[in-house]
Amino acid sequence: MSAVRGKNTGPELRLRRIVYGLGYRYRLHRRNLPGTPDLVFPGRRKVVFLHGCFWHQHEGCAAARIPKTRPEFWLEKFSQNKARDERVVASLEAAGWRSLVIWECELAEPDKVASLIMQFLGATGRSS
Repeated sequence: MSAVRGKNTGPELRLRRIVYGLGYRYRLHRRNLPGTPDLVFPGRRKVVFLHGCFWHQHEGCAAARIPKTRPEFWLEKFSQNKARDERVVASLEAAGWRSLVIWECELAEPDKVASLIMQFLGATGRSS
C-alpha cells in the first residue's frame, strides 16, 4: 500500500483540469485543514475531496469490491477509512468550512462533475 499515491493522481489531475477550466482557482492539499483536502477554495471556505471508489467504498460502485484475500483486514481498513471521512467532514463543518465529495467513477462524466462543482461553489471569478 505504500506505493499508492495520495497526491497528483490521474483522477485528481482530471478533476483539477475540470475545475480550472470552469474559471475557479484553488489551493492544493492544505495540511492545516482536517483531512488535507484535495482542492481548497479559501475565500469561499469550501473544500473538495476526490475519493477513490475502492479505498472509500463508494456504495453501488463496481470498483468498491472487497478483495478475496484477507477480507477481515480489508473490511476493517475500509471501515476505518469511512469513519475518518466522517470525522474530517464534521471537523471542517465545525470550523465553518463546507465540503463536497467527488467520487472517482463520477469523473467518467466530466459535464456532470462540472455541474456539481458550479452548484457547490457558485459564481466563478471570471468576468464574461
